[in-house]
Amino acid sequence: MKIIIAGAGEVGSHLAQMLTAEQHDITILDDDEKRLMTLSNSADVVPILGDITSFDSLARCNASSCDLFIAVSPVENTNILAATLAKSLGAKKCIARIDNDEYLEPDKKETFINMGIDYMFYPEKVAAAEVITLLGHTSTAEYVDFSGGKLTLIGFKLDATSPLINKNLMEVTHNRDMLEYRTVAISRAGDTIIPRGDDYFKEGDMIYVISNRDSQNEVYKFTGKINVDVKNMMILGGSRIGRRIAKELQGQINVKLVDYNNQKAYKLAELLDKTLIINEDGRKMDVMMEEGLHNMDAFVAVTGRAETNILAAMLAKKLGVKKVIAEVENINYIGLAESIGIDTIINKKLITASSIYRFTMNTDVQAIKCLNGCDAEVLEFIVKPNSAATKSRIKHLNFTPGAIVGGVVRGDNAFIAVGNTEIKAYDRVVVFAKPSAISKIGKFFE
Repeated sequence: MKIIIAGAGEVGSHLAQMLTAEQHDITILDDDEKRLMTLSNSADVVPILGDITSFDSLARCNASSCDLFIAVSPVENTNILAATLAKSLGAKKCIARIDNDEYLEPDKKETFINMGIDYMFYPEKVAAAEVITLLGHTSTAEYVDFSGGKLTLIGFKLDATSPLINKNLMEVTHNRDMLEYRTVAISRAGDTIIPRGDDYFKEGDMIYVISNRDSQNEVYKFTGKINVDVKNMMILGGSRIGRRIAKELQGQINVKLVDYNNQKAYKLAELLDKTLIINEDGRKMDVMMEEGLHNMDAFVAVTGRAETNILAAMLAKKLGVKKVIAEVENINYIGLAESIGIDTIINKKLITASSIYRFTMNTDVQAIKCLNGCDAEVLEFIVKPNSAATKSRIKHLNFTPGAIVGGVVRGDNAFIAVGNTEIKAYDRVVVFAKPSAISKIGKFFE
């Protein structure tokens, strides 16, 4: 697929590196020569220096013949204009990153479609929604619904008290002919394992379990986890994510929001009338103690600096806060953050990748989630009639190594996939896959 990425900032660079690994033909357009040079040294891309809203620049990128145009500069209006111009030149599909919730309202979307923009995404909105979901499932590190919640992927980190420690997969499932949930992956010391019956669970493992709607309580018992009701929460950082979380939850629980910027704090106080706004530097331990961090049920660090978020989250964890979430935009820091006990990581680059990845695949992919805790993705496919997946039971499919079918949704029914499961046309199938397997999975469902 021929793809043009307009904007070589952090998000554009991450997309370029991810998509070149899938053997796509990537051109990246930006007006900063240094950024382009840096990216071209680390990814197989064609760098074009120019303004992303210039007809001349878009022509030099051959926008008229591209399959997918992705505008991800930091400026919303620039992205909208660039995507509109690219479509007018002949680009087949155009996507724009935005930061205005109003544009996503159903009655507004048609306006942008008429302008030539096929899809708009707002990473901060998705990030805030993920945080709110996780605050309702405090024992989990990842929680992703598929097919309207009929199937759910749940990620847990195993501590020393888990009943799974030093047991293998066969031991914990041998009494169940029909599975209500299934462990589809284990992330351990940077490696992602698609487990077999003789694979053991170990302390510190991040495990990923597919469950149907009615079996989630059993999953919590299986892992030894207990959800905690969040009544008091502190947010560090009045960013777009922090504001959205506070706005959604104020009035339901007690929310404190800490931001060091004086002017921003006053604006936040006007916007968030049921949130206590604290104008202090959240990096100061004595300040956080004075503001009652140790009494919080949840702490969310979403400043613009990963280092600040990690350090503040470490302090919250040390003080016994039950649920700690941190925004970490530097992907190299994610492993460090998880290793020091931070419960959940939020990363806008991975959120963006999840939003866009499905547009790069030939198969009918309903949803993709790029996971924080391991080097893998979860995909929801819609099975085409007469596809290879419908020809035999799963155990005879010779399915792609590095991938596993976790569950199937058929009409209103959802069930966990096992070796004898038969997949039928129009089923929705949830697959857990390592990056090396993603480009090969689609052929089974086409």
